[in-house]
Amino acid sequence: MAAHYLDFERPIADLESKIEELSRLSETAGPGAFDTEIQALRDRAQALRKEAYANLDAWQKTMVARHPQRPHLRDYVAGLIDEFVELRGDRKFADDQAIVGGLGRFRGQPVVVMGHEKGHDTTTRLKHNFGMARPEGYRKAVRLMDMAERFNLPVITFVDTAGAYPGLGAEERGQAEAIARSTERCLTLGVPMVATIVGEGGSGGAIALAGANRVLILEHSIYSVISPEGAASILWRDGARAKDAATQMRITAQDLIKLGIVDRIVEEPAGGAHSDTEAAIQAVGDAVEDELKAMAAMSAAELKAQRAERFYAIGRSGLQ
Repeated sequence: MAAHYLDFERPIADLESKIEELSRLSETAGPGAFDTEIQALRDRAQALRKEAYANLDAWQKTMVARHPQRPHLRDYVAGLIDEFVELRGDRKFADDQAIVGGLGRFRGQPVVVMGHEKGHDTTTRLKHNFGMARPEGYRKAVRLMDMAERFNLPVITFVDTAGAYPGLGAEERGQAEAIARSTERCLTLGVPMVATIVGEGGSGGAIALAGANRVLILEHSIYSVISPEGAASILWRDGARAKDAATQMRITAQDLIKLGIVDRIVEEPAGGAHSDTEAAIQAVGDAVEDELKAMAAMSAAELKAQRAERFYAIGRSGLQ
């Protein structure tokens, strides 16, 4: 897949274009003809990448969180879950592919795993509805959580959605109720639950899979009650002011951890998770493993109490 560069990455794109050009010339000029020049350009590109990603503003982080080459749910499953068996359907209406879930082994431990899948190309994005779930997706999530509690299996979720699907059919089938039931089921689980915001955590569509004991977030992910574009349209009746809204909403990982909305930031490779997907996936896996180990000895009552206190505490401090 061809590299996709964001606006602030243009200087990096120019350098990498020159690297490709010199690499092609070296094929005709002979081995090693431009090795020194190519390495110097690569070092410069890496330095620019580190500098750029160390100073991202809220809107730039929003663009990174939405990057089309960022790893998605199926990438995390492939990289972290062995013997994955997908379970389909809500046993009421249909199988929604915006939320994918099932059983598997996470580093040897049986778990229930699920999350939003956006897709990587036109075909898969349409199949997964760009990660925007309909009611049956959230009812499938409830079904999977019920099963997790029945068999005493930890729940791992990966959150990456612009929000729940707002279509007429979804509303007719009880979208708000389905989101509320999924959120409620997260909060009442008697087994450990770890949620990770791996891209865009949008509105109720995200919290429905993120009412966990521990909520992690990738360094350049976002988590918000509404999209910056939606907030700008409501506040100023001007969607073009999305950048202003992103700044004021405090939706970045760094803001969220100060507010107690997330519990841990998972560092991304220089250049974002899309620049080294394998490293990003393993970093998330290490963090999830740490959190599950910390909860291994907790009883069902203790897990429920800890989860309740975690969410009750939001807003009590850090807002001044």
